[in-house]
Amino acid sequence: MKLLHIDSSPLAANSVSRQLTQRIAAQWRATHPGTTVEYLDLVKDAPSHLNMDSLGFKLGTSADTDIARRENAISEQLVTQFLAADVVVIGAPMYNFSVPTQLKAWIDRIAQAGRTFTYTDKGPKGLAGGKTVIVASSRGGVYSTNPALTGLDHQESYLRTVLGFMGVTDIRFVRAEGIAMGEAAKTQALAAADLEIKAITAVAANSAEEALAA
Repeated sequence: MKLLHIDSSPLAANSVSRQLTQRIAAQWRATHPGTTVEYLDLVKDAPSHLNMDSLGFKLGTSADTDIARRENAISEQLVTQFLAADVVVIGAPMYNFSVPTQLKAWIDRIAQAGRTFTYTDKGPKGLAGGKTVIVASSRGGVYSTNPALTGLDHQESYLRTVLGFMGVTDIRFVRAEGIAMGEAAKTQALAAADLEIKAITAVAANSAEEALAA
């Protein structure tokens, strides 16, 4: 089994989402010692945002410059890495109600027609199914249970939509909410997240094993 561990927060050791992804990956390996882990730090190795040099795979054009060929190679490496993973752990802090720009840049590179989705006469069809995605979601406020704030959540809703578009149906969220609402709230949020990690990895592990056996 292959696990792809992705971080996108620029806060290094101060990042809650990085703490969570580390705990998720460790918990997964503890229950599945044979799992191989590949790590991608989107702050240290962030792909550039799409431009005319890197849009070849979306426009269906061939790379005719060294820069374009290099950018296409990056996109190919990222989408191949994503498709090869049985389990993907994504650290996704909420920034301005959405995801960090580094994570968005990665998603733009792997959302490729013919690789992770395709269009049919009945509409789009995802091609990246059969994998489990666990998202470590960190938020300064509390959005999931506050009706006044749920409409501002373009973080989890976006990730669920775009991953679902690519065919991923097993998407699980580990949340640490209210981490900017004082130390007591942050401590409580991390404790709740730890319990969620144990529960989610146990259920997700069964789903991943069933997919591999199918």
